[in-house]
Amino acid sequence: MKLFQTLFLTAIFLFSSAVFAGKVSINNATAEQIATAMTGVGENKAKEIVKYRGTHGKFKSIQDLENVDGIGSKTVEKNKDKITL
Repeated sequence: MKLFQTLFLTAIFLFSSAVFAGKVSINNATAEQIATAMTGVGENKAKEIVKYRGTHGKFKSIQDLENVDGIGSKTVEKNKDKITL
C-alpha cells in the first residue's frame, strides 16, 4: 500500500509540474488538453492531432505536427514553447 501511495503522489507531482510548466504532451494529451494549451488550435484541430497520432504513432518531433491536416508551420512556431513530446 505504501508503494501505491508513493507512486500516486509521484504521478500527481509529475502531472502538476507539466501543468504549471504550461506544456502539453502531443504524444499523450487528450484533444481537450491540446485545445486548451495551444493557441490557434480548437477542439476540431486537436482531435485531428489525436487521430493522426493514433494512425501514425507518436510524434518524433514537434515539426511533425505540420503533417496533421489544418496544422501549419505558423501554428507550430507560435506553440513551440507550449508543447512537448
